[in-house]
Amino acid sequence: MNISQIPTPALLIERSVMKRNLTFMQELADAWHVALRPHTKTHKTPEIAHLQIAEGATGITVAKTGEAEVMVAAGIPDIFIANEIVGVDRLSRIYRLCAQGNLVSFGVDSLIALEQIAHVFSIDNPAHILIEVETGEGRSGVCTEEVFAVLLKHIKDHPNIVFEGVFSHEGHSYHAQTIAEAHTIFEQTQRQTLHYAELAARAGLPCRRVSIGSTPSILSAKLQHTPILERITEIRPGTYVFMDAGQAAILGSYDRCAATVLATVTSQPTETRTIADAGAKALTMQSRDTGICFSPGKGVITEPFITHITSLYDEHTVIENMQFAQQVSIGDTIRIIPNHICPVVNLYDELYLVDRSRVIDTYRIAARGKIT
Repeated sequence: MNISQIPTPALLIERSVMKRNLTFMQELADAWHVALRPHTKTHKTPEIAHLQIAEGATGITVAKTGEAEVMVAAGIPDIFIANEIVGVDRLSRIYRLCAQGNLVSFGVDSLIALEQIAHVFSIDNPAHILIEVETGEGRSGVCTEEVFAVLLKHIKDHPNIVFEGVFSHEGHSYHAQTIAEAHTIFEQTQRQTLHYAELAARAGLPCRRVSIGSTPSILSAKLQHTPILERITEIRPGTYVFMDAGQAAILGSYDRCAATVLATVTSQPTETRTIADAGAKALTMQSRDTGICFSPGKGVITEPFITHITSLYDEHTVIENMQFAQQVSIGDTIRIIPNHICPVVNLYDELYLVDRSRVIDTYRIAARGKIT
């Protein structure tokens, strides 16, 4: 089957490029002597999670309980939900997954959550938790040593809660202005996370896992030839599997971008304007307006030459470029590299695994829409 036979818009994944990305990150984790636990919120696809594990990943990361349920059903037993889980219903769902023999660990940053966990889990089927440390992103996570100490004491008082360690996410590295700044964020995050790991050890709860990672910060460390700090045990990049226009800006090349959205040219109302059928519902409105992930416009087209999506409507892609308009015709297909791939994947029911213009396989994006 040729990609010209695919109804558009459609999500295409170039198999050889994805495989190269998987190998690259696994080799880097191995060189750093840390476990790779890739964040599957990027692809939401069990077949790709299995490919990551086959490369050497020790388990996977997800964002939501529903994603964990999908991955367990697909035969993946070691999962970390890198998010705070609050509410008896969600905790009960995790309890059931663990009762089936799976290791599903998850994040905590409050006493209220720990009290709920202590109520739901049992000594025979304990909760496995990691405390999140806030390291500058301005998001969730413990912000003070005092709060951390309270959480540790509560854990020690409850034998049905197993302390696995600490985790953090340096998502603010996406906004770094230079590679050097991104690397500084990465190093500061490591040191702060390790500090809390040391506090836990002093309190009698040594960390089995000290987990960090985002694709931009890890790429920055690689580009600066700087190893990870000792005692970090695990990295959790997600975007690396497909990359996107933002990561391409860091790498200085689109060669690692495995994911494209296939769209059909549907209108050319002026000599400068081209319209295609992949709008905001196929590409999202997200953009990277500054920093090392800067990518102008709403997406990138690399053929017949590099140009950027000017604007998006719900169902329309707009490219204002006379040269581009002269080289495409109504009915032609174009391939668009998204600025941020993670939300794009969640817009599709399936993805097409391709080798250039040939379709190799189709994968259902089984965790699509699993947001609870």
